[in-house]
Amino acid sequence: MNDKAIGYDAEDEIESSRAPLLDHLVELRTRLIICVGAIAVAFGVCFAFVKPIFLFLVRPFTVAEGLKAVQDAGGHHGSFDLILALIGVKKVPAASLAQITLQATAPLEQFFTNIKLAAFGAIILAFPIIAWQLYRFVAPGLYKKERNAFLPFLIASPVLFLMGASLVYYVMLPFVLWFSLSQQIVGDGVKVVLQTRVSEYLTLVTTLLLAFGLSFQLPVVLSLGGLAGLVNSQMLRTGRRYAIVAVFVVAAIVTPPDPISQITLAVPLCLLYEISIWCVWLIERRRKKEDDEEAGTDLVAQ
Repeated sequence: MNDKAIGYDAEDEIESSRAPLLDHLVELRTRLIICVGAIAVAFGVCFAFVKPIFLFLVRPFTVAEGLKAVQDAGGHHGSFDLILALIGVKKVPAASLAQITLQATAPLEQFFTNIKLAAFGAIILAFPIIAWQLYRFVAPGLYKKERNAFLPFLIASPVLFLMGASLVYYVMLPFVLWFSLSQQIVGDGVKVVLQTRVSEYLTLVTTLLLAFGLSFQLPVVLSLGGLAGLVNSQMLRTGRRYAIVAVFVVAAIVTPPDPISQITLAVPLCLLYEISIWCVWLIERRRKKEDDEEAGTDLVAQ
């Protein structure tokens, strides 16, 4: 009798939140209009400030150029000093931050680059609104405890994305660009210099930012899988060795072809995988505790 009562309560909770199909479609249209409007407004804001945004993204290039100039002048005598400068522990002298030159080989290349940059910034800027609208649309179909469990992921997702993007901006890009500049050849009547197109540089930056930002969503994805019962902590522990191999394969695909870049992505992802195992274990522990409490309540009621 009690089991039936509990079942009826759960069904009533869902039934009370159900609406006719037309109402769902109207709500979906409203949510989509809000999302498109948020992206449009964010695009306008980003396009109005596209020059500061572009200069911000070019900053790693100037840092790399400065590091190369300091190294050529004998300012860094060891690779360890260079690594400290690349990760921001040691500052690059302001005098060495020379003005860099990016090439635009088509009349409207910079204009279309600005549009792509504004669109990229608009999606990132409007993501919290998009995520919130998605949550508000699916929330009526969830149980109350499922809604409460889903909210932390809305906060963790942008935080992890920013962590991945920061790793790219402050570590990966300066190193990759410094490595590229170090391959230049000058001497014996030969001069090979790096002349980067503005569109190619922006493609490199946005690709790395998206690759790292999305890769850092691993704990969110696995935790949601654990919440839905698709994976468990024991499964993740058993598949750890395969996961590590997969992480290094992904890192080799999405990063430039140098071992430092691959390790820079692979090592954090391996740590995030271990954190994911711990998160899934906590979810299982909390679920077991809730099941034990419900079982105890049923015994008392009987």
